[in-house]
Amino acid sequence: MRVPLVDLAAQGAEIVDQVAPAVREAILRGAFVGGPAVTRFEQAYADYAGVRHCVGVANGTDALELALRAVDVEAGDEVVLPANTFIATAEAVSRIGAVPVPVDVDPEHLLIDPAAAEAAVTDRTSAIVPVHLYGQTAPVAELVRLADRVGVAVVEDAAQAQGASRAGRRAGTWGTASGTSFYPGKNLGAAGDAGAVLTDDAEVARRVRTIADHGSPRKYVHEVVGFNSRLDALQALVLSAKLARLEEWNERRRAAADRYDRLLAGVEEVRPPRRHPDNTDVWHLYVVQVEDRDRVLAALQAAGVGAAVHYPTPVHLSPAYEHLGHRAGAFPVAEAAAARILSLPIYPHITADQQQHVVETLVGAVAGSRTMAAQGP
Repeated sequence: MRVPLVDLAAQGAEIVDQVAPAVREAILRGAFVGGPAVTRFEQAYADYAGVRHCVGVANGTDALELALRAVDVEAGDEVVLPANTFIATAEAVSRIGAVPVPVDVDPEHLLIDPAAAEAAVTDRTSAIVPVHLYGQTAPVAELVRLADRVGVAVVEDAAQAQGASRAGRRAGTWGTASGTSFYPGKNLGAAGDAGAVLTDDAEVARRVRTIADHGSPRKYVHEVVGFNSRLDALQALVLSAKLARLEEWNERRRAAADRYDRLLAGVEEVRPPRRHPDNTDVWHLYVVQVEDRDRVLAALQAAGVGAAVHYPTPVHLSPAYEHLGHRAGAFPVAEAAAARILSLPIYPHITADQQQHVVETLVGAVAGSRTMAAQGP
């Protein structure tokens, strides 16, 4: 049995008959950038998330950069973010000319540690970026209180958390703004690159739209230097069809995560992900921890199980950020986790038999790794 890490074809099969006529009409009408399809999706996703404004953009990295720019992050400013995240979180900061300031994560959930964030704030800090990693909502309430106290913005990276919540409030709605990604593999994925900025602030939304359209609030009037980052109408059509199914798909992910928990109960060599009691998680990824991870990963992949690692190198140890001057040992929790984390296949259409096979293969791989370690090099 082969089990992919994700199964986008199964999602596509659910919507293709619905989307195909709308795509055909859009092509025949020549409606490709902006327009009613984008407006409808923006309103629908704003309503779903529980915010006043959603601005569709070209991708998730642009979304985060635009959100940061719109809350007045400028070149030379410092932006606090977790070391355990995809590099795009830091890239969005760097593209402004601001300075990413990575901090460690908590050992239970591998999300940004509020105490570490507070210790990293200086008089040059202009924003804190909590990342809702793996579909779990970060401790945003604590970070919003910190930000209010020291006078900086909170801009959430909600790329992996469409539909997740904390204390009943959606991820991506706690800060001044948030950026999300609709990359195809996300819980709400387009048929290519796409993203959005969410905010309750009308002025922030206006700034995002302006910057994302060449700094232009209306044609050939350019108030600021911007760039081109707009949501395609064809992507909006796909996203609208998938949004109608997102709650059901997220519920299937939760059921799959619960099944993994049961299957892994009593397997001492595998640590399942920890759940925060205030969170309703959406399980973009199901991340376990094991010893000798690379050997276990190789065994899984050789057996046809599409496991992966998200992410093998913390931001501060990436060659792209050597100039920040951090060395190994700077953020020990994130670094230790990076050597142990392993993402198991999870998606709305995964079956119980597939999960059983994944866990049986994982247990065998862990046992084999333990035997090899006992035998020595």
